[in-house]
Amino acid sequence: MRLFDPHIHMTSRTTDDYQAMRAAGVRALVEPAFWLGQPRTSPASFFDYFDGLLGWEPFRAAQYGIAHHCTIALNPKEANDARCVPVLHELPRYLVKDGVVAVGEIGYDSMTPAEDTALAAQLQLAADHELPALVHTPHRDKLAGLRRTLDVVRESALPVERVLIDHLNETTVKEAKDSGAWLGFSVYPDTKMDEARMVDILRTHGPEKVLVNSAADWGNSDPLKTRKVADAMLASGFGDDDVDRVLWRNPVAFYGLSGRLRIDLPTTEPATTHEGNSILRGGE
Repeated sequence: MRLFDPHIHMTSRTTDDYQAMRAAGVRALVEPAFWLGQPRTSPASFFDYFDGLLGWEPFRAAQYGIAHHCTIALNPKEANDARCVPVLHELPRYLVKDGVVAVGEIGYDSMTPAEDTALAAQLQLAADHELPALVHTPHRDKLAGLRRTLDVVRESALPVERVLIDHLNETTVKEAKDSGAWLGFSVYPDTKMDEARMVDILRTHGPEKVLVNSAADWGNSDPLKTRKVADAMLASGFGDDDVDRVLWRNPVAFYGLSGRLRIDLPTTEPATTHEGNSILRGGE
């Protein structure tokens, strides 16, 4: 079984997680730029973070035979912080990097005017750089957030067919599907979706353009949720081809719109270093 986690925050995870993911079948992932939990206080902290997504994390992932890509953006929550907004002007120098396969996470957190501005600006950047966009829907007022998101997307230069709308659930899936966008579902303990609900949605709405992710981060989350969804699909009567479509071919197709997806990257030898760090400890 081959698995692609299209939304996971490995900066928050350990090397044990990479090892467990590899054993579970994960061979590729995308790490979206997001809020780190504590507010950033200057644009410079974003730049170091973006550099890590483009350098250190792909190096770590390669130790375990996992191809790592990322998306780059000013996230919705910090779009409300005037100290962070200048990041928007610096995004173009990151969006040309080979490892960047979309603009994201963008979208809404509290649906403020500042978030409207940041979303519209970054959809334009995606269009300018011929990249797809990963859009975060808010955790509160989800249907209103989806509708507002779709309104902004339709007013933008980026076709809705190049947009992945994430964190969907039963209340938002139909309108998102009808829009023509790609459909993202986060399977996450205690909040968001679980495996049984995800299987029910697939039964009702089908596997077309559906991407399932763990969204694992610094919270109570599980980087093996993609495998658990695959197992739940098989147990409920879906076939191997359905599992491969949802958990491999669909994310490959969406992020492949960037023209930059490289899922057959060679594994880095453990002795190789990244800017002087080999991950290994205690050796020369």
